[in-house]
Amino acid sequence: MLEDKRIGLVQMEARVGETRSNLNTIIRCAEKASQQGIELLCFPESALHGYSPADSSEIGDSLDSPRLKELKECARDYNLILLVGMVEQIGKGQNPYLSHLVLFPDQEKAVYRKVHLGRSEQNYFTPGSQFPVFKGKGVCFAVGICWDWHFPEMATIYSLKGAELLFAPHASPVVAGDRKEIWKRYLGTRAYDNSTYLGACNLIGPNNRGKVFSGGALAFGPKGEILAESFHTPEDDYSEEILIADLSAPKINALRSAERVSMKQTFFLADRRKELYGELLELEIPKAPKE
Repeated sequence: MLEDKRIGLVQMEARVGETRSNLNTIIRCAEKASQQGIELLCFPESALHGYSPADSSEIGDSLDSPRLKELKECARDYNLILLVGMVEQIGKGQNPYLSHLVLFPDQEKAVYRKVHLGRSEQNYFTPGSQFPVFKGKGVCFAVGICWDWHFPEMATIYSLKGAELLFAPHASPVVAGDRKEIWKRYLGTRAYDNSTYLGACNLIGPNNRGKVFSGGALAFGPKGEILAESFHTPEDDYSEEILIADLSAPKINALRSAERVSMKQTFFLADRRKELYGELLELEIPKAPKE
């Protein structure tokens, strides 16, 4: 990482069928973020279109839509890298992707497509098949969407590809449980094991289709420590909020340096025994016995 970074993690309401309103919220947040010195701003899963798998064929945009051009202009005008969740339509008769758009102020847009679909999503979306890393604002970063982060191999691949910062946008409903406690169980581990920063954020409030999302934003350091957090209570309103997290470049650079001299600076992946991990590709979950 070339220098310290300030990132923003957005909690916001995104209603299905109200894309213009959602877009206005994103642009409003981008303006606020630029005034706060934020350089990378991450929005939740499907923040642009709202999250509702059953409605996926009726909502969404292609990557060349006017709305995405408007977001590109927003990134340029406010000199931000915007990471925006969307439903990406890919052609008639094909299920869309659950995508995260990466918009740079000075580069062509890029996209990550959710690789690990939840069971409630598999009939409505096409899974992605790549783990791209992106570079901008002096940092190498990557994205995984919600369910993706239950698969530790993904974070490892990203770290080995050079990612110093991982983003974890979510669309997790209230019924899923206490978001802070759930994230603390595994997202800090993803950061710690792979010596990366990690920022998570979630949709909040109703989606206009009967679901209510719990919100939450949380940033971890490369030792799994919590750097910043914000979690709403049921008494709070559903207005958008930006959690700011300041990331130290010297801290992660010391971990990634070839001159590591102490256990405090251990980059665990440097000592892995990949020649012994072939079983990982062969082993399967045992099937339940037939009655």
